Amino acid sequence: MDDKLEPRSRWFNLIGDEKKPYAGRIHVRTCLEGGYHVLDEAAHLTSDVRATAKQLSKPPIGLLEVGIRGANNLLPVKTKDGTRGTTDAYVVAKYGPKWVRTRTILDRFNPRWNEQYTWDVYDPCTVLTIGVFDNGRYKHDDALKKDVRLGKLRVRLSTLDANKVYMGTYSLMVLLPSGAKKMGDIEIALRFTCSSWLSLIQAYTNPMLPRMHYVRPFGPAQQDILRHTAMRIVTARLARSEPALGHEVVQCMLDSDTHIWSMRRSKANWFRVVGCLSRAATLARWLDGIRTWVHPPTTILVHILLIAIVLCPHLVLPTICMYAFLIISLRYRYRQRVTITMDPRLSYVDAIGPDELDEEFDGFPSSRPMEHVRVRYDRLRALAGRAQTLLGDVAAQGERLEALFNWRDPRATCIFVFVCLFASLVFYVVPFKAFVLGSGLYYLRHPRFRDDMPSVPVNFFRRLPPLSDQIL
Repeated sequence: MDDKLEPRSRWFNLIGDEKKPYAGRIHVRTCLEGGYHVLDEAAHLTSDVRATAKQLSKPPIGLLEVGIRGANNLLPVKTKDGTRGTTDAYVVAKYGPKWVRTRTILDRFNPRWNEQYTWDVYDPCTVLTIGVFDNGRYKHDDALKKDVRLGKLRVRLSTLDANKVYMGTYSLMVLLPSGAKKMGDIEIALRFTCSSWLSLIQAYTNPMLPRMHYVRPFGPAQQDILRHTAMRIVTARLARSEPALGHEVVQCMLDSDTHIWSMRRSKANWFRVVGCLSRAATLARWLDGIRTWVHPPTTILVHILLIAIVLCPHLVLPTICMYAFLIISLRYRYRQRVTITMDPRLSYVDAIGPDELDEEFDGFPSSRPMEHVRVRYDRLRALAGRAQTLLGDVAAQGERLEALFNWRDPRATCIFVFVCLFASLVFYVVPFKAFVLGSGLYYLRHPRFRDDMPSVPVNFFRRLPPLSDQIL
């Protein structure tokens, strides 16, 4: 379908039997659109952003290799022969449209799989999901039997160094009605291999989603309907696979309950916002300390800087870019290591009461006995779920800005560092007045000279990694 033309409609005659050959007419408008990408997982944890049409896909920029070695100290989740506890564990990994499942190791608390899988990577700013489950359907034909989740990990590829092997043991955390519980550890090995550094850097400047998402965007309601429909299709397809994956496994891997109201998630998102705003409060306290001469040498240096800005305003921008280049480059050695495990502190699982956990595990709609209370309660939860998502999006913007300075995504920060260096050199040469004039004219340019796609800085900022993948 062209992005400017509506699909053509046609009238068709309905053919009946011999006694009544003409049964009427039907007006049909058919459109098979492949320019969009329908998400089947949470938007902040997506692992595939390619268009549906294969002819619109670009060549892969790298290869993701995952080695699932084994698990240690798994807790029993069921009984065997009615006397002792046991666990029949298997692992599911999902990246893009490809799902993989290991074999089930029966009656082992320290299973060893030693299986390796690979995925083509088309976008570095995506998330790999790994889940560990207990096989509850083994030797059971009862449809009520379900697989029990033992824990889940998420790995954001943009935080991995290219061509480096990450091998370690990571905790498996699961949220139960009684609280957060560690179910054991999993041993995995990861490696993201980059085939073209030029394509990898270029990916940071491209839009996150295909062109049709920006030229003819869907509304939020349509996106939710398409996402839930895609999830049902994926669930039905994997239920027919061999070995089959239950709907509870697919829903856990796709985070189908992220839109459901949860006091714990709301508190976690709120404290993420507070954590980002605390940096601004620290800056305000620093400025107040300068004003009150808490540290006289710093105050004197600020006075000298103020005089220099007044006397030489054309040196402001190059000096700021040069300072950013130097400070962020020096902070590379102090950058955080890759965090693959879920963060209980960030998930806010240790400071919630049993009533809040009971509310989170309550079904939707609520099972409250009073009909009127249940209607009001469900309406409140639906509204609060939107506020919860808004809090998460606001927190993600601040975390993306913070990730630019703390080398959480080494490639993005490296790009920004060299842009600062190049900008500082340009601003030292180009007069400040010419830059202001050029920037103003560019900002006020005619719509004919504007592009209908997001700009390069916006694309770059949206690709910076937030902490959403560490929320349990």
